[in-house]
Amino acid sequence: MKKFILSLAVLMSQSVCITAIAQQTKAHNPLIFADVPDISMMRVGDTYYMSSTTMHMSPGVPIMKSKDLVNWQLINYAYDTLVSNDQMNLTNGKSTYGRGSWASSIRYHNGTYYVSTFAATSGKTHIYTTKNIEKGPWKEMAFSPAYHDHSLFFDDDGKVYIITGNKKLSLIELNEDLSGVKQGGINQVIVENSSQPSESIAVSGLGEGSQLFKVNGKYYLFNITWPRGGGRTVVIHRADKITGPWEGKMALSDLGVAQGGLIDMPNGTWFAYLFRDFGSVGRIPYLVPVKWEDGWPVLGENGKVPFTLDLPANKSLIPGIVASDEFTRKKGERALPLVWQWNHNPDNSLWSVNARKGYLRLTTGRIDTSFLFARNSLTQRTIGPVCSGSASLDVSNMKDGDFAGLGLLQKNYGLLGVRVEADKKVIVMINASTGKPVEAATLPLNQQTVFFKAECDFTDKKDVANFFYSLDGKKWMPIGTQLKMAYTIPQFIGYRFALFNYATKNTGGFADFDYFHISDSIGNN
Repeated sequence: MKKFILSLAVLMSQSVCITAIAQQTKAHNPLIFADVPDISMMRVGDTYYMSSTTMHMSPGVPIMKSKDLVNWQLINYAYDTLVSNDQMNLTNGKSTYGRGSWASSIRYHNGTYYVSTFAATSGKTHIYTTKNIEKGPWKEMAFSPAYHDHSLFFDDDGKVYIITGNKKLSLIELNEDLSGVKQGGINQVIVENSSQPSESIAVSGLGEGSQLFKVNGKYYLFNITWPRGGGRTVVIHRADKITGPWEGKMALSDLGVAQGGLIDMPNGTWFAYLFRDFGSVGRIPYLVPVKWEDGWPVLGENGKVPFTLDLPANKSLIPGIVASDEFTRKKGERALPLVWQWNHNPDNSLWSVNARKGYLRLTTGRIDTSFLFARNSLTQRTIGPVCSGSASLDVSNMKDGDFAGLGLLQKNYGLLGVRVEADKKVIVMINASTGKPVEAATLPLNQQTVFFKAECDFTDKKDVANFFYSLDGKKWMPIGTQLKMAYTIPQFIGYRFALFNYATKNTGGFADFDYFHISDSIGNN
């Protein structure tokens, strides 16, 4: 009997190992455990491209590439500057947190790549075009108004449209050169209430996120709704003509995974790309298998979002989506790798990776009173389920009143940095879990170089972060209080690591960052 039990235990152990190995050879959801929301995908030959939303960040509308539909890398941005005004420049007490550019649409037509978006910050619809999606250059066209959550669509008859709206969806024909709305062209409501796909289904809430596709001569329109007491739900409408009539049905309601569209592989396999709200890490992408039945795309496996996918295994998000940086640049390299984005438009005269070889220098140029309004904070996404970010900082040339260090950016932020107080330097940890900054710890600093680290845990939406400091870069010591992270609507973005330096008394001081390191593990202190 004992031998039988032992044999059974060994067999079960082997089964677990085999299952684990099998899972490692397949892709899994979430596709990207990081803030990559409002995704739009397309395939050109055997290559997939994806655009996403980063709103107030600069540069904006990130473009990513994949060969297997699973592992993605940043290759470009549609723009360096959305618009230059007080809101985007963080000047005169104004910001554009939670606004900037929203959901984009990516398309390829007659040898040209198109990315369209819209922005309350500019009040316009923006369309960017290029012949080379990886190298550019991009050309911009912009016109009023800002068409909400629109889908750019090139039809087979040569006409080009935008479908836009919330609940009531409109089809609007554009000029052939996409310079604006076509006078006398089609401009009509095609779906009266996209949140209620049919009279037999009583659904209320959102009815937005339009993405339009044409498959085998039929038109398919993806939207999301939010039923009372439920989560985000995928709604699909279809029609034989783009002007309708349109018939709709609920397509997926599981885990709140919704908003996106269709993508096919060269072998004829179909998926739906969608995203899920996942607490403070942000809105994270999922892939859901699609089968076709009676001319409808059927999403999921028995109506559920699967954990594993019959695709190549996910690799680390490092360095395709986030990456460490030693700030050492070779001739011809970008000043900043694509993983970096500024919080709002930067003042390019006040940062450099050349002023001191192997360092990022952030120089103060004005007086600021808070981290959220400090210009030239350089950011990267946090990633799940856990991650850590660390930085080395030389504080030799900071001035009285300067505050520089490593932060976790959101409305309820956390900061660990060095503040100069007259002729003294102090390590300070600030915790804004409640929405208001609290000085949780201070410690005198008697040397010119210091090391900071923040560890984030997003497992099961735990959403906590802890800060550490080191005097030698090897031995790490905890400091301050645990940051309870929260995804807030005012910023509408997942938490980001941020390197910052701002002045409260005098301008002209500078902080030199020797490196930023990111890891997908924590607890190695």
